[in-house]
Amino acid sequence: MSKIKNKGSLKGSVSTFFKVLKYLKKYRFHFIVSLIFTAVSVGLTLYVPILVGDAIDLAVGASNVDMSGILAILLKIGIAVGITALLQWLINVLNNRMVYGIVRNVRHEAFARIQKMPVSFIDSHRSGDVVSRLIADSDQFSDGLLMGFSQFCNGIMTIIGTLIFMFFISPAVTLIVVFITPLSLFVAAFIAKKTYSMFKRQSEIRSEQTALIDEMVGEHKTVVAFGYQDDAVKTFDEINGRLSKISLKAIFFSSTTNPSTRFVNSIVYALVALTGAMICIAGGSAISPGSLTSFLSYATQYTKPFNEISGVVTELQNALACANRVFELIESPIESPDVKLEDDNGDSTVEFRNVSFSYSPEKPLIKSFSFKAEEGKHIAIVGPTGCGKTTLINLLMRFYDVDGGAILLGGRDIREIPRAELREHYGMVLQDTWLSDGTIRDNIAFARPDATDEEIVAAAKAAHAHSFIKKLPRGYSTVIGEGGGALSQGQKQLLCIARIMLTDPEILILDEATSSIDTRTEIRIQKAFKKLMAGRTAFIVAHRLSTIKGSDVILVMKDGNVIEQGTHDELLERGGFYNKLYNSQFPDAD
Repeated sequence: MSKIKNKGSLKGSVSTFFKVLKYLKKYRFHFIVSLIFTAVSVGLTLYVPILVGDAIDLAVGASNVDMSGILAILLKIGIAVGITALLQWLINVLNNRMVYGIVRNVRHEAFARIQKMPVSFIDSHRSGDVVSRLIADSDQFSDGLLMGFSQFCNGIMTIIGTLIFMFFISPAVTLIVVFITPLSLFVAAFIAKKTYSMFKRQSEIRSEQTALIDEMVGEHKTVVAFGYQDDAVKTFDEINGRLSKISLKAIFFSSTTNPSTRFVNSIVYALVALTGAMICIAGGSAISPGSLTSFLSYATQYTKPFNEISGVVTELQNALACANRVFELIESPIESPDVKLEDDNGDSTVEFRNVSFSYSPEKPLIKSFSFKAEEGKHIAIVGPTGCGKTTLINLLMRFYDVDGGAILLGGRDIREIPRAELREHYGMVLQDTWLSDGTIRDNIAFARPDATDEEIVAAAKAAHAHSFIKKLPRGYSTVIGEGGGALSQGQKQLLCIARIMLTDPEILILDEATSSIDTRTEIRIQKAFKKLMAGRTAFIVAHRLSTIKGSDVILVMKDGNVIEQGTHDELLERGGFYNKLYNSQFPDAD
């Protein structure tokens, strides 16, 4: 199972950060206004200690208390606090809209990218991992990004603002703060560098766990039928244990950031208090008791952002690790671009010309395969499991592109036809049914949402699905769950066939289309298909050879090669491989 390419270490974190900034351009107005409000809020917050210091200086000495001046200062403090509270609320509103808008766009781009990815990508990646990147990692990303916008900018401005205010109060004491405090930044940066890879690994194991849950829940009947419950629990516990260990390790190391920075900041506060007190005791006008109080308040506010930023850095590391996994999904290769060289001529003749293909270079599958299906002919493809029958269909639909040679539709190389246009020519019914969570009507009209109720009913009748649909509680308005809910496998298949009946395609591809239907219904479906296939080119993959007797040409495949071709009667007369396949269905024939 191949994996999406990972980019580890701090270098990957920085690269991811700049990718996030690109998404910020659309919300630059929110960002700029948020910064302005943050600057004003920080300014007012830092102005309050000045006012408190002034109030203290008006109350120094028993006979020197200026109550009118103190009351005026208290009014100013109340106004500053009120405005700050309002600005903080507005900042939160702006940051929330900005963050969730960015995550919404990232998630949309990732989902849109999936729709453009080649089938080979989906085949080679666990669906749970892709879902985890799109949902869980995006949520983690949004949480960290919100904390970053909310606290990081505020912290930086607070640090700058407090330095300016402290410098005006006492340049000498400010230098002590400036020289010692950066130690906390070095500590935080060192720990962040160590924890990024841990959070990255945590996200990867979480996606592995999501993939297992998705697989076990989606195939619960099979799990129960084979008694795999205990093994499933053991596998889950093993993954859960690894997730627990790496999570504890990541949280432990990241949690040391805050205490470490607090220790450094406490030293700063003690030195500031000691130095300021000595200056104040020495007398003179260098620093007053009120100014010392303001300075100590600033020292606390100056060191507080370092503690907050250290916590933010931890969350940002986790957020960037998750964002990196989402961006890896967005940057994964998509299908080669479509090239249209000429207009459609309406011809549904299909030709395989020296086609070669393999899913992996070391295991060749189809080699120099050539065949021409004339317009309106019905081509059956038979052979043992793994011989390449379904692979031919995958190539015809351009789910995969050929490695060599070409497939022509109406004389045009299908690689020169836009995929969407090419697939409009085909109507495909697979052995594996797929129904969405919605009404019966919605599922039949999946490829033609504009179809009328009369057309939908006509398609259902043609597929012999109308009778069981009418017996459902709400008929065509009955809501079925994901995957068809409580419908039987045969009923699901009938709905899939009705869906194709409604599209009325030029070319039919039936890959074991009636394998889940009882014999009586199959006979009726075959009659419906015969009517539908009249005048149309059709490719029929079948294991029950009795269903393809009337085909114009039967291709007998083995090990990726066509070893026999002809009509049913011709192939039986030859007594070759097809004859053995056909007669193997009747054990008593011997």
